Amino acid sequence: MRLNNTSLLLVVVKLAGIATIRLVDSFTVPTYSATDLLSTTRHERNLPTRFGHTQNHDSVYSQYEDNSAAHSRREMMAKTLALASASFLPAVIGSPEISSAAVGTLPEFADTNAIIQGLTVNVADASQQQTMIDFLVGAFSFEIQRKRIRGTIEETWLGFGPEQLSVPDDFELPVSSFSKNGGHASINVRYDSQSVAPFYRQGDDAPGNSIAYLALGVPGYRISQMTANGGKILDAYGLINVISPAGLPIRGVVGIAPDPMMYVAINCRDVKESKEFYEKLGFVEQEVPYSRPSKGTTMFEPAPPKNSYYMSPSPNCMGVLLLQGKKKKPIEPNPVVDSLSIVYKPSSEGSSEGEELEFKDPSGVPIRFQSADTFTNIEKMTR
Repeated sequence: MRLNNTSLLLVVVKLAGIATIRLVDSFTVPTYSATDLLSTTRHERNLPTRFGHTQNHDSVYSQYEDNSAAHSRREMMAKTLALASASFLPAVIGSPEISSAAVGTLPEFADTNAIIQGLTVNVADASQQQTMIDFLVGAFSFEIQRKRIRGTIEETWLGFGPEQLSVPDDFELPVSSFSKNGGHASINVRYDSQSVAPFYRQGDDAPGNSIAYLALGVPGYRISQMTANGGKILDAYGLINVISPAGLPIRGVVGIAPDPMMYVAINCRDVKESKEFYEKLGFVEQEVPYSRPSKGTTMFEPAPPKNSYYMSPSPNCMGVLLLQGKKKKPIEPNPVVDSLSIVYKPSSEGSSEGEELEFKDPSGVPIRFQSADTFTNIEKMTR
C-alpha cells in the first residue's frame, strides 16, 4: 500500500499498535479505520547493547565493541504521524497508553518496539539482478541469507549475518562471533519480471539524489570486483563511494562495525522537517555510529557535516543520517530504493499482523512497516 505525502496533512501512526489502515491511489482520498492508536514510553533496563556484547577476542567484531557501550537507550516518543487528508478526515489522537511490546527476543531489542531491518532495492531485469548480487558478494563480502519467488517477483536478501529476531541455536557466548548472532540488517534485491521501465542504466549517475549513500563499515573491500560487476566508482581516497549496478549509492569504510550495514544517508529538502517526521515515528537522535576508533576525526571515516542528524528507533539497529540537501538543487526520489524496511511489534489488541503500511518521508523515500510476527514467519520460510 502506497501513500503520497503530497496528498497528506495529518496522519495517525503508532508503532506500538499501528491502526488498521487502508490506503488507495495517491490521487484519491485515503480512508482508514483507526481502532488501536497506542504509544510507547521508555523502559529503562540494564540490557546489553549490540555494541556491548562480550565476544571472542579472536573475532574481528570484538575490537571496537566497547566504543558505543555508553549509548543511551532510546525513548519512544508518544507522538503520532498522520496518514490522511485533513480536508476529509479529522485528526484522531487517542490517549497515550503504555506498551511493553518488544521486537523479537534478542536482548538488545528488548525495550524497543521497532527497528530498521534494512532496505529493498529494485532491479530492472534478471541480468542486473545477478550483477547486483555478484557486486555485493564480491566487493563487500555480503552473504546470501535467503530467497523467495512469488509469481513474477523474485527476491534475494543479502547481509552480514542472520536476520532472525532471536538468538540462533548455534550461537554461544563467548565463543561465537557476533556475525553469527541474529538481528542483522539486509539488502533485499527485488526483481519483477513484469517490470518494463529500467530503474538505472549501468554507468550513469544515481537516478535521483534522495539517497546520499548506504554506509558500510567492513574489514575490507575489493575495487576490482566493483568494476568487474558494473559498479561506478566516484572516488576512493581514504574510503570509497560507488554507484552499485542497481543504482544504489554505497559508501564503504574499512573498519569494524557490529553490523556492517550501519545507516542510510538521506538528502533532505528541509533537514529539520525530516527530523520532526522521524521523531513522530518514534525515532530518536542517537550517537553517530563509526566503524573506526578515530570516530570521525580522519579522512578515512569523516564525521557527518554540521546540521545533520543521526536518527534511529534504537541504538542497536541501523539508522538514518539526515543531511541538508543543497538549496538550489531539488531533491529527486531514487526509484531504485523500493523501501526502507521497518519491523515493528504491534499491540496484541486490535492489531492487524498481516498488513503492511507504506508511505514516504519528506524527501520521497518510501518507508514500509511490517509486523515482527509477519517478518519472522517469512524469514523462517525463506531462510
